[in-house]
Amino acid sequence: MRIKDYFSLPDLFSIFNAVFGFMAIIMAMDGYLIISAQLILIAVIFDSIDGWVARKINRDDKLGFGKNMDSLCDVISFGVAPGIFLYSATLSYDIRYINILVSLLIVICGILRLSRFNVISQIGTPQDKFVGLPIPITAVVLASFYLTGMFREDIALLIMTIVSLLMISTLEYPKIRSIKTAGLSLILILTVSLPQNIQISLMNIPAMILFILTMTFIIFMPILALFTNLRSGPHVR
Repeated sequence: MRIKDYFSLPDLFSIFNAVFGFMAIIMAMDGYLIISAQLILIAVIFDSIDGWVARKINRDDKLGFGKNMDSLCDVISFGVAPGIFLYSATLSYDIRYINILVSLLIVICGILRLSRFNVISQIGTPQDKFVGLPIPITAVVLASFYLTGMFREDIALLIMTIVSLLMISTLEYPKIRSIKTAGLSLILILTVSLPQNIQISLMNIPAMILFILTMTFIIFMPILALFTNLRSGPHVR
């Protein structure tokens, strides 16, 4: 089987997702945490683009190549990269090894989340819902929190523990289809990803907005989904 038989244009964007995720890992290991956080957010953009392109070209992924490739790239950019980032950003935390445990929790829950997603997508699930917190949201929370300039090790460890567990929960999160919402998110991510000498005086504001919006999504969307389900009555999945 030749590569062109299963490789498609959206997969190229998935590769860029992994490339920026890998570079974020390198930057975090070298201590360039601002750049690392920015690279993680850029990886989120490419992760969004690959799905958008796949829908636009009506890709027929019968072999499941695109789905599996996307998940493998997501493990790098939104599992391993945030894990390494959190470890590097909390090296001086008072309780030893807790940063390693939480970082490892991100990776493990990320793998479980993506594996479950692939299984569920094969047996069928509501197209407008995610079961469990989507893994890119985990990366956005950590990266945007660091870029706000108000990063605290203890708060970061607590938040990342909670969002990691939310990834493997059965709480329902809606898929974002709104062009306005996607556009606003893109603008915020691009703004905080500008070179530091251009946006250093403006970085904290868009990063703060992005962090607040993401935390709002994490907290309130499951409540809204539960309320909607109660109003519409029980359904079988």
